[in-house]
Amino acid sequence: MELTTILFYLFSIVTITAAAVMVFSNNIVHSAFALMFTLIGVAALYVLLYADFLAATQLLVYVGGILILILFGIMLTTQGKSLSFKTSTVNIAPASILSVAAAALLIYAFVKTDWKITESGVRDETVHEMGMMLMGEYILPFIVVGVLLLIAIIGAILMATRLSAHNDGEV
Repeated sequence: MELTTILFYLFSIVTITAAAVMVFSNNIVHSAFALMFTLIGVAALYVLLYADFLAATQLLVYVGGILILILFGIMLTTQGKSLSFKTSTVNIAPASILSVAAAALLIYAFVKTDWKITESGVRDETVHEMGMMLMGEYILPFIVVGVLLLIAIIGAILMATRLSAHNDGEV
């Protein structure tokens, strides 16, 4: 067996195991750390697929930004100790049907795709081509998404400050 095949199976096992721990853990801190290993495993799989841009984005945005924000939110919140959380299973049948349908669609797409592999197997100009597309023909959607994200961040800040003021009795 080749080294890349062994690494693929290793990272797949790590990713699936960490995802299972994340979903089935009763402790929210353990779930957050399992999410970290899941995201790192997915980034490693991107590296094995020669998707360097996606791997770097996965590490920087999800592991470096969002996950750290989630961990700080969990660890700095003191209300979690006083609240009692009840877990119950809701809507098992629709969730199962949707999961099976999504899995069938993914398997169908995987089987029907014509997987073309070049001689080298690697495209070195991935990031350059994406940058040229984003700054060329897709510049308007790129700017619109940036403005929408800015509006969402400002709205979240306003909602958080109003909620904080309301909880402090300063309404």
